[in-house]
Amino acid sequence: MGVTTTCRCDFTGLPVDHSQLSSLVLKSPLGLTPAFQVTLNAVTQGSSPLLSPVLSDAGGARIEEDDETKRKRYPTDKAYFIAKEILATERTYLKDLEVITVWFRSAVIKENAMPEGLMTLLFSNIDPIYEFHRGFLKEIEQRLSLWEGRTNAHVKGDHQRIGDVMLRNMRALKEFTSYLQKHDEVLTELEKATKRLKKLEMVYKEFELQKVCYLPLNTFLLKPIQRLMHYKLILGRLCKHYTAEHRDFADCRNALKEVTEMTSQLQHSLIRLENFQKLTELQHDLIGIDNLTAPGREFIREGCLYKLTKKGLQQRMFFLFSDMLLYTSKGVTGTNQFKIHGHLSLHGMLVEESENEWSVPHCFTIYSAQKTIVVAASTRLEMGKWMEDLNMAIEMAKKSTEKSEMLLENSVCNRSNRSSDEVSVEQESEDDIHSSRSSLDRQSHHRANTTMHVCWYRNTSVSMADHSVAVENQLSGYLLRKFKNSNGWQKLWVVFTNFCLFFYKTHQDDYPLASLPLLGYTVSCPVEADGIQKDYVFKLQFKSHVYFFRAESKYTFERWMEVIKRATNSPARSSLLFPKEKDTHTD
Repeated sequence: MGVTTTCRCDFTGLPVDHSQLSSLVLKSPLGLTPAFQVTLNAVTQGSSPLLSPVLSDAGGARIEEDDETKRKRYPTDKAYFIAKEILATERTYLKDLEVITVWFRSAVIKENAMPEGLMTLLFSNIDPIYEFHRGFLKEIEQRLSLWEGRTNAHVKGDHQRIGDVMLRNMRALKEFTSYLQKHDEVLTELEKATKRLKKLEMVYKEFELQKVCYLPLNTFLLKPIQRLMHYKLILGRLCKHYTAEHRDFADCRNALKEVTEMTSQLQHSLIRLENFQKLTELQHDLIGIDNLTAPGREFIREGCLYKLTKKGLQQRMFFLFSDMLLYTSKGVTGTNQFKIHGHLSLHGMLVEESENEWSVPHCFTIYSAQKTIVVAASTRLEMGKWMEDLNMAIEMAKKSTEKSEMLLENSVCNRSNRSSDEVSVEQESEDDIHSSRSSLDRQSHHRANTTMHVCWYRNTSVSMADHSVAVENQLSGYLLRKFKNSNGWQKLWVVFTNFCLFFYKTHQDDYPLASLPLLGYTVSCPVEADGIQKDYVFKLQFKSHVYFFRAESKYTFERWMEVIKRATNSPARSSLLFPKEKDTHTD
């Protein structure tokens, strides 16, 4: 539409004008020709999701009344809302599978970019899962519409349950375990081929610029195993809700048993896959390091720290792995990547708090064989998280029999700066300045929702443990949304994943219209001064940015509060590698 809305950029707080995104929404791509499916290229990207308008405020109040009348008519049993969560998240899951089965397939076929062997490996493992879930989703939709229906009581009563549908499908899903066990190989082979074949690498990168690919592409390959974890958690909630006498209880308990067998088989594989996915994502977004996915390397924490230089404190991104600590030069390049400036081996490293020595709050010193650096965190809690993870990783590196030094020498490009005492402000090279001019239009929006960029703008850090918790805390559903200074409520389909809310007009849309990364946000109930006279409303706030969201039921409201809290408030002890009895700090 021609409407222009003014909204604030959620990182800098500066007002930014954005043209309203086109209201054209492609229907399900299944019926489209491959040529048409991939026309959503970078030119039509709209604004970066980090800076995107969170949709216009028009037409909200009307929807509100419709919802009030509907709410009075629909079932109010908690089990119904749990079943509704299964339906909502299944819809999102199917759309996520389509990113691979429909959209990515179409892109590689159009360019003839993938070798036949890899095509077979990838799609023969994901197509059967996708087809199965299409049928499963239809069953859930039918059951929910009967549950909501106005048929006579005894017929309706028989449909007010979900356990039988879950049990039947969890048993059927067991047949797919062999496919899921191959996802390890699929991910590895896809990454190898992307490094080897320039054409595939180009198609892959171009595809990640499309709005339909709203997360890093290879995260979609982890969704099938992660989905089993979700079924387990949801079925656990149903079993907890029902009494043992309830006629739906036995089916739910048996379905839970079936899915638990599958998740325990795949749990180890998932941890390994999530680590590999994270390393490859970082490999794509960091310049100046090769072979980040070296065997045995584990990702531990990424985030923002201030490094002490002769020019004072300067913001840097730091990346902690099981064998090394990397940090970047000052800012983001024109291609929205970070350039590695320093790398320190963990062997022989020592970390000490040094606030008094430097008179800088939340400051600590890292002594390594290569150099000594002084860094400051944004808060005492952040400093605690970094120091704890660094000390744990140093201990682990001591015990490690692998020659991390050799890995490090092989993986860090020789052209990266190895000066023994970095004190000057790094200059952007001519190449950087040129590339930022030539590719800013297309590249600056590249995968802006990676946690790396959010950590940079929100001045925080995220650990691998936080990522694992975030995987469990995914949610989808319709919410009503209101800005701080507006009157009407607007109904949106909202997906929460990867620490971020994605907004759609309806659940049928193929890509989000806008997004809101939540790292740094707090979630709470509105206070009297907010003037919200409605039930089931939660408030999201980051500095002066405030949003209100309204859920349809007590259960749904509590679930949104829970998942957002859990995924955005990480405890201080954040490494999965060293479980401890008790956390000492919490946010």
